Amino acid sequence: MLRRVALTSSLLLFGCAVNLTPDEPAAENPPAAPREFRAAWVASVANIDWPSRSNLTVQQQQAEIVLMLDQAKALNLNAILLQVRPAADALYPSALEPWSEYLTGRQGKAPEPFYDPLKMWIDEAHLRGIELHAWLNPYRARHPSARSALAGNHITATHPWAVKQYGDVLWMDPAEPVAVKRTLDVVADLVRRYDVDGIHIDDYFYPYPVPSGDGTELEFPDQPAWQRYLSAKGQSARADWRREQVNKLIEQMYGVVHQEKVWVRFGISPFGLGRPERRPAGITGFSQYDKIYADAELWLSKGWLDYVAPQLYWLIDQTPQAFPVLLETWARENTQSRHLWPGLFTSRIDNSSKSWQSEEIARQIGLTRTHAGAGGHIHFSMVALLQDRRGIATLLKAGPYATAALVPATPWLGAQVPDAPRLSLQQAEGPNVPDRVLIRTADDPSVNRFSIWKRYGSKWVFSVQAASQTELTLEADSTLGKPAVIVVSCVNRLGIESARTTLPLRP
Repeated sequence: MLRRVALTSSLLLFGCAVNLTPDEPAAENPPAAPREFRAAWVASVANIDWPSRSNLTVQQQQAEIVLMLDQAKALNLNAILLQVRPAADALYPSALEPWSEYLTGRQGKAPEPFYDPLKMWIDEAHLRGIELHAWLNPYRARHPSARSALAGNHITATHPWAVKQYGDVLWMDPAEPVAVKRTLDVVADLVRRYDVDGIHIDDYFYPYPVPSGDGTELEFPDQPAWQRYLSAKGQSARADWRREQVNKLIEQMYGVVHQEKVWVRFGISPFGLGRPERRPAGITGFSQYDKIYADAELWLSKGWLDYVAPQLYWLIDQTPQAFPVLLETWARENTQSRHLWPGLFTSRIDNSSKSWQSEEIARQIGLTRTHAGAGGHIHFSMVALLQDRRGIATLLKAGPYATAALVPATPWLGAQVPDAPRLSLQQAEGPNVPDRVLIRTADDPSVNRFSIWKRYGSKWVFSVQAASQTELTLEADSTLGKPAVIVVSCVNRLGIESARTTLPLRP
């Protein structure tokens, strides 16, 4: 995390270079690499982020992918959470579920000419040294924004008893085994077939309550499964029974992910308020524990996730849901020391009279950096950064994101240290051709990034490069001139960094 490495406060907030003290030899001793998870959600449901419309051509869809990832790279983000299953459908070719209408305008219709959107997202993200986490909704079967007819291979057609109408949504019943199996099969298929860095689910478990019109809430129609439970001599109260259905899915999902690929991280983004009896005095609001049957504190205590991203979508000074108080609460619940990367409501910056100020998000990032339990954050959502609403992207680039950062390491999934790289200088053959540094690594498929320090005089400059790019072009910096030293280390899929290799350069 940025605050725990040997960096000056000016680097933390603004600079991309580190000043060396005069007595520091430092050619072999650049600072520790900055560490911070910097991500954005890219929502496909209702075409919130990507694709921006359901009737785009393939060329337009692909141009938007490149545009978003170029912006992510320019902002020094290091991860994207892409929604690939908004409602028991798919934004990738799947034998289990139909193509999403948010991609092509009609559920079940493949893009024409054909391409695999998820593969393109992964390939383009990795080319830029950015992680790609596949984001799924585990239970939703149809969103109110949907307009096209349901496809014949959608779960509503193949297993209609497992799907329930609740308000204006269709919802897979968490207590129906076929619904649970479908979600787990989708997760296994994604991890097996795609080079994703993470599997991610959001805050939708049982659906959010719908008012009935008489001052009460509609009961979720899970009576068949409930009656089966009672007939089998079940003793739990209905609310506890519902929570147990969700708990079993979370535990199984964590196991499925790591059974397929141990290095793929599993993350959850629950609603930002936890159990009422565990909240600090003065914190009030919706209870996910009682209303959508999500026991996020249990999942943390059991270690059934690799990162938690509670949606802290409130202002710092909003007393009943104060951002710093909630951040501390989630850190206290994180007894297994999993990654804590809170979600930030960046899209609340808009053109309305109730818009947040851009500085609010920058201040919230600052609070996460000063908290010992937090190691990053996630923006909802990418479109706000892409549009630079009220200058938010410009502010972040000039301040908190002025330097690149590595994703924090996940040693509980594996602690193998990769071998250090080998560096060699390839000198230019002409006056206008820059020198190059060639980077060679051991035959280790887990290495996916290079951590790079360049020293210009008495300043160190940090960058991250995809391991597929095995050359560094040594062009002179317009302000700092030519680098005098290059220091490179290998970083693997779990963020474990190798020993460093130092290469002095010619004057």
